[in-house]
Amino acid sequence: MNSRGPARDIQEILKVLPQRYPFLLVDRILETDGTTYMVGLKNVTINEPFFQGHFPEHPVMPGVLLVEALAQVGVALLLGGRPDRESRLVYFSGIDKCRFRHPVVPGDQLRMEVKVLKQRDRYYRMKGQAYVGGDLAVEAELSCSLVDRT
Repeated sequence: MNSRGPARDIQEILKVLPQRYPFLLVDRILETDGTTYMVGLKNVTINEPFFQGHFPEHPVMPGVLLVEALAQVGVALLLGGRPDRESRLVYFSGIDKCRFRHPVVPGDQLRMEVKVLKQRDRYYRMKGQAYVGGDLAVEAELSCSLVDRT
């Protein structure tokens, strides 16, 4: 998962991300330069378990899960091209400048763009933006550290 080209399917994503259903929030990787930029996709369906309670009469994807989806694309970016990815984890340490701009509802397709702003040793700062159509739904700066699994 380290070059521009055809979409990366769910099987490749499962090799990189530790999350599993119902917490896996990335369906496909559309584009990446392998080191600093990645675009992921999430198809939002009414079958998502969180819609049972958020909110039954007016389903809206929870903001915290929108940020988590951005973070998962960030993890795929940081670990995707690493040969040692099975021995690494990414721990998020901060969320800054987070703004929710547009609700995400069943039937939406969430396009998530993440780029590395700064890297120092094992510390990363990334900017994530998620769009529905051409509308910005959420944006945030995410801080994290790459750590050994042990």
